[in-house]
Amino acid sequence: MRFVRWRGMSEGVSKTGAGMSGSVTPEGVGDVQKQQSMLAALQNFLRWSPTSRQDIIDSEKRLLTLVKTPHVVEQVNIGSGPPGSKVRWFRSTSNEPRFINTVTFENPDAPTIVLLHGYGASQGFFFRNFDALASKFRVLALDQIGWGASSRPDFTCRSTEETESWFIDSLEEWRKAKDLDNFILLGHSLGGYVASRYALKYPEHVKHLVLVGSAGFNAGSDRLMQFKSTWKGVLANFVWESNLTPQAVIRGLGPWGPNLVNKYAGARFVTYSNGTTLTDDESKLLSDYMFHTLAARASGELCLKYIFSLGALARTPLVDSALDWKVPTSFIYGETDWMDYKGAVEARKRMNVPCEIFRVPQSGHFVYLDNATKFHEAVFYACRRYLPGGSEFKLPSDIREV
Repeated sequence: MRFVRWRGMSEGVSKTGAGMSGSVTPEGVGDVQKQQSMLAALQNFLRWSPTSRQDIIDSEKRLLTLVKTPHVVEQVNIGSGPPGSKVRWFRSTSNEPRFINTVTFENPDAPTIVLLHGYGASQGFFFRNFDALASKFRVLALDQIGWGASSRPDFTCRSTEETESWFIDSLEEWRKAKDLDNFILLGHSLGGYVASRYALKYPEHVKHLVLVGSAGFNAGSDRLMQFKSTWKGVLANFVWESNLTPQAVIRGLGPWGPNLVNKYAGARFVTYSNGTTLTDDESKLLSDYMFHTLAARASGELCLKYIFSLGALARTPLVDSALDWKVPTSFIYGETDWMDYKGAVEARKRMNVPCEIFRVPQSGHFVYLDNATKFHEAVFYACRRYLPGGSEFKLPSDIREV
């Protein structure tokens, strides 16, 4: 299996080379090109973190070449505010507008589904799903504020409530800018947590929630509690509360960062994959995309310690809000998902709306990548009441309904 190697990225290299002037004779073209190449290599080596916003955009474009369905990528303006603004998603020392990177797959007369990625991911992670979902839905996938190719404002939140609002309010401004109403909202992991909080605040805009390996429903285990009482647990908790993110580690490695990301992608999605492994092209393009989105300026990633405690346990568990649920909900988990589906079972007991829970075989936390085909069937079945001929959709026997 080949994984993408670090690709040097030169910016602002003079076409005639450093310190050169005048015309270049044909005999000297080769020497000039050689000097340009050496200069570019030197500049790349001296640039500690080999990425930029343009690199994110370019790597996303390359990844989306794997998608056959026509689509449009745009930067949706969600507004601006004065320096020191109290708008949580904006707060910054600048007054520049903020943008949400969005890919849209139009499908006239089809129901609209909005996709929210999880922590450490971006909308491009759904590349294996776009074609199938676009056959049944009008699909919009976005990079949440502070992630991917979206704006990355200064993260100034200092509480769980502020941090939740940072994501929820920016998502609402995006909805207004896109003139959406009454859509299906699908969120994975952290995206499931944000989707749930959004639906609790704006239930009039969401007709159905699809929560995929959603964060926020897990309960603490005895094993975790015991670990926290050990010296290793105390140290781990100190690191967590210090908000040292995985992205910070990748940035700290500088030019060695891409290799770490390549190894992770190879281990997670190929060597130890629970389902259909990535092809050479998929692994190369996804790994490249992952590095650039992870190594970019810190912003949304800093939400981690404010929303979750050590062990990815929500500081304000969603199960406590289950009585306030107003939107029909479908939970989808990978068969070996480390997010425990039993949290969803407990929440369902308290909900007064329709709720289904599905477990997809041969898949883990990234169920939509591990077993894309069965994931699509689970989504279609979950949304059957909104699809033409939906009554004919049957749940495959190997997808277990809890």
